[in-house]
Amino acid sequence: MTYSLIAACLWLLIANIAAMVPSKDNHWSRAYALIAAGLPIIAWVWWEAGLWWALGVTIAGSWLLKWPVIYAWRWVRRTVGR
Repeated sequence: MTYSLIAACLWLLIANIAAMVPSKDNHWSRAYALIAAGLPIIAWVWWEAGLWWALGVTIAGSWLLKWPVIYAWRWVRRTVGR
């Protein structure tokens, strides 16, 4: 297993632990921090392990951070139009 995949697994573990801890702002500040840390990890996985592993890590991260993804998708649909 490459170092990038180990980092991605650690990121997923930290994201799960962060989701279990109560928050006053509905975890949005943690979500922003996780997104900021996750994007370089995805790029690193793509560089080291390939596109399919990076896609898998992206799907796993999107599964954990589903509300920012949903809101981003709604914004794109609203901006581009149907």
